[in-house]
Amino acid sequence: MQGSDQRTMRDHDVIIVGGGMVGAALAARLGNAGQSVGLIEQGDAPAAPEGDYDLRISSLNARSLTFINASGTQLPEERCCPFRHIDVANQDGTGHSLFSAADSGMEDFGIFVENRTLQYALWQRLADLPGVTCYTQCAPISTLTTGEARLIELDNGKTLTAALIVGADGARSTLRELASIGVTHYDYHQRAMIINVETELPQQDVSWQVFTPTGPMAMLPLPGQRASLVWYDSDEATKTREKLDDDALKTDIEDAFPERLGKLTRIVARASFPIKRQHAKRYIGKRLALIGDAAHVVHPLAGQGLNIGLHDADTLAEIIIHGRDPGDYLNLLRFECQRRAANQAMIAATDSFHHLFTGAKPLRQLGDLSLHIAERIPFAKRMMMQQANGLNPFKRR
Repeated sequence: MQGSDQRTMRDHDVIIVGGGMVGAALAARLGNAGQSVGLIEQGDAPAAPEGDYDLRISSLNARSLTFINASGTQLPEERCCPFRHIDVANQDGTGHSLFSAADSGMEDFGIFVENRTLQYALWQRLADLPGVTCYTQCAPISTLTTGEARLIELDNGKTLTAALIVGADGARSTLRELASIGVTHYDYHQRAMIINVETELPQQDVSWQVFTPTGPMAMLPLPGQRASLVWYDSDEATKTREKLDDDALKTDIEDAFPERLGKLTRIVARASFPIKRQHAKRYIGKRLALIGDAAHVVHPLAGQGLNIGLHDADTLAEIIIHGRDPGDYLNLLRFECQRRAANQAMIAATDSFHHLFTGAKPLRQLGDLSLHIAERIPFAKRMMMQQANGLNPFKRR
């Protein structure tokens, strides 16, 4: 009877700290399944995207799209770009592999979408879900467990309780710090420059990446004759490149990037960020779980950072929806075991790619050989792509 009274007194079944893409996606999925959800966001609700495409672009793979669709969220097609081919090569062309969705039994590999477009669409869906309450312009300052609930105190004076509190508040997670969960760090001593461009050639359905000794160069297609370029290099080289005017940067890009990019008609926007890895020492506590960047930050060369965060949310959502108590510790252990194993495998894979193609010459030759082999073993290519899409490569489709 006492347990029943405590459940009745909770403000929500689940409270999520962080209203970014991963946190909002989990809130939408749970809300769409009838759960009572509180979403705490330090800033305001996102504004509708307009004008030029934002620099922050992410890929959504098959599993992530299925998860987003299960929340009832609609993405605007005009700001999304499906891609059906992934072209990977080294700088001199001795190693090359082309992955096609059709060869992997899929219509496409997924879509590229602006972060702000995805976040706005998710928040629009949240507004239609009566079980979801959004608390904006506030942040947690303390948290503790009380019997069958966890309490969270906010800096606006409000105190909320839930059966489970989820940290989706990014790499510098306040909730993770309040729960005294430590992290491990690794610095790759690289910097990625993101450059949005307009091109003479349409890009459309192919995404490509070329590995060089100083880091990869990648092209992510956007709708129309637009693309997002990612140029990895040393801190020093990237910071020097950032000082170039648009004409000089355009010349640098056309000289360094493969000819298939075509001539550039405009540099739209640019920015850079350091490449680092981070992993929480644990994903769970008493009636608490971490997802997305609050739990892990991986090397972005494979474009899987958002996807594995959404896979965290997908796994946790299924456990919550099909369980009796969202904060049951055995269920949270299941979540941690599944996701830590999957995320550790992704960290190992991205680290291997980084060191294979930017390490000493013998390592780079081994990387070239791996691309050469992948191109000639269709089953291996199919398995790699289905795993990258969060699918089971051994499941009959």
